[in-house]
Amino acid sequence: MTGVPWTRMVSTGDSFTEGLHDGDDDAPVGWADRLALHLDHRREGAPPLEYANLAIRGRLLGQIIDEQLPQALSLGPDLVTLCGGGNDLLRPGADPDALAERLEGAVALLRSRGIDVLVQTLVDPRDSPVIRLQRPRYGIYNASVWSIAQRHGAHVLDLWGMRSIRDWRMWAPDRIHLTPAGHEQVAQGALVALGCEPDTPDWDDPLAPLPLPPRTEWLRANARWAREHGLPWVRRRLRGESSGDGRLPKRPLPLPVRPG
Repeated sequence: MTGVPWTRMVSTGDSFTEGLHDGDDDAPVGWADRLALHLDHRREGAPPLEYANLAIRGRLLGQIIDEQLPQALSLGPDLVTLCGGGNDLLRPGADPDALAERLEGAVALLRSRGIDVLVQTLVDPRDSPVIRLQRPRYGIYNASVWSIAQRHGAHVLDLWGMRSIRDWRMWAPDRIHLTPAGHEQVAQGALVALGCEPDTPDWDDPLAPLPLPPRTEWLRANARWAREHGLPWVRRRLRGESSGDGRLPKRPLPLPVRPG
């Protein structure tokens, strides 16, 4: 075994951890699944890592903590990834301090039971024409995430600081979810956050820049995004619906990552 002490990992969260836009929409892969594989590969000569993923798209932080955390605890993990808050901060009147208070309670509970915890900062939205309006809220919440982790001995996946995902080639057409390549970069970041070696030392290097597209092309792309992704999201909010309504966790039980 090569420095990976965990035997059972359980991931909780929203669409980011479910892995939306990484593979089949009904059975996406995502960074957490990729992290489990990487950790398992580093357990050569030891039993396979067991892994469950309870994340469901559209979930708010309170839902993650109230619905998924008890289920995660019942599975007896020694590593839990607890990621959320982004969906909350997109809503009017969201309070990042109140969200941080809820997150701290969950982290404290897990750590009191001797479970290692990986939390995340939110991606810096400064390059997003719409979401960047919420950047001050994101910054407040992220600062709290670091403080919570320091107080309770948790690990931090620092998405805000990652350079490799600050490129639209790493993002799906909806500009909210990552491509498979983006999810892999986040998995590498999670390895580093847990104190493991990444696959390559240049894992977080930015992609070679491309020429800026003509303004007319960029405007057309923005209009297409608003029509295909922005407006449907707004309609769901007005109807009180979520993209995750009626969905169940894709991997509710901790199964060995390695078959056989």
